[in-house]
Amino acid sequence: MGFFNFDLKKLLIYALLILLPFLSIRTQQTQSKDQWYDKPFSWLASEVQGLFFNFSEGVRLTVAEYVNLIDIKKQNKDLQLKISEMQTRIQTLDEIRIENSRYREILDFKKTSPLELLPAEVIAHNNSIDHKTVQINKGESSGIKNFMPVITTEGVAGYILQTQARSSTVLLITDRYAVVDGIVQRSRSRGIVEGNGNNCLLRYVERSEDVQKGDLVVTSGIDKIFPKGFPIARVSSVEKKNSSVSLFVTLEPVVHPSKLEQVFILTKETDWDIEAQNKVTDVR
Repeated sequence: MGFFNFDLKKLLIYALLILLPFLSIRTQQTQSKDQWYDKPFSWLASEVQGLFFNFSEGVRLTVAEYVNLIDIKKQNKDLQLKISEMQTRIQTLDEIRIENSRYREILDFKKTSPLELLPAEVIAHNNSIDHKTVQINKGESSGIKNFMPVITTEGVAGYILQTQARSSTVLLITDRYAVVDGIVQRSRSRGIVEGNGNNCLLRYVERSEDVQKGDLVVTSGIDKIFPKGFPIARVSSVEKKNSSVSLFVTLEPVVHPSKLEQVFILTKETDWDIEAQNKVTDVR
């Protein structure tokens, strides 16, 4: 059985090596010398030449296709790099556009506000369990003092807790040690806004007071820290517990501490009534 286990490819190569000399001799002979026994050699030469041509043409096409495939892969990789670069540029431009819009809003707020405002950038966040604070890039060298109010264009953010030469720590209203005197804008019900770590509570509101979900709580101005009428939070829930003489009111701050980037520090004490100013503006 081992005799029949031959390699067809090797057999063809050996046959070609044997026949090539005869084929070379036949190609040098003239047509006049052709004999009847030359026809098989002529036919075999023609077939072998055809096989060689088909084989070489197949190899050429395969190599060309492979080279083309490599070139396509390279072009695809280059295109992917260009697409990634363009996406990065678009994201950068979007961020610049958003930042410019935010700066325009801040500048407009500063121009139209009657208060003396010092803009500052948030440079660090501290969202530990015990404290909710941020670090800003303005300190004692800029005239910042403890308990100065810190606001944004939306409303109350917190107040200065501690100052350094060129930076300050802001105690956010969601911190469990933060306290701001507040008033329900619609019903004028009074209470104390206290942080609970995540959101805020409106404490010491009598059960008989009219407080509803969605009500806006603003600064009362009584604590002499914030001017009257700055938005603090909105009522998210109201409960009347049997064991308590006060309402249990939870609040959602209008300023989200985790999203703070730019703030204003009120650098001068004032009795300005923000609510009254807004009413005058609305009339105009």
